Amino acid sequence: MKLRAGQQLTSAVDATTVIVVRSPSDEVTITCGGEVMVDPRAATAAAKKELDPSHAGEVLLGKRYVDEARGLELLCTKAGKGQLALDGSPLVIKSSKPLPASD
Repeated sequence: MKLRAGQQLTSAVDATTVIVVRSPSDEVTITCGGEVMVDPRAATAAAKKELDPSHAGEVLLGKRYVDEARGLELLCTKAGKGQLALDGSPLVIKSSKPLPASD
């Protein structure tokens, strides 16, 4: 799928919801818990699938998940139990920048 900044995605296996902050220019697949994330307006409660235990992990509210090499950044707006991945590669939490010392 082609992503754009500001786009919202929701998981098909748990409550995880993210907003795209930065997106790569090429087509990518974002997954959560091993299932492709979808537009929240297209998701229905009946379409919820089971979380694959091999793709379990914790997505934390307010954290940014990135793949620096591909230029992807997602902001978690609703936490969940599935692992976020870009084309099968797990995303990592963006580390915060250290504040300058005040001597």
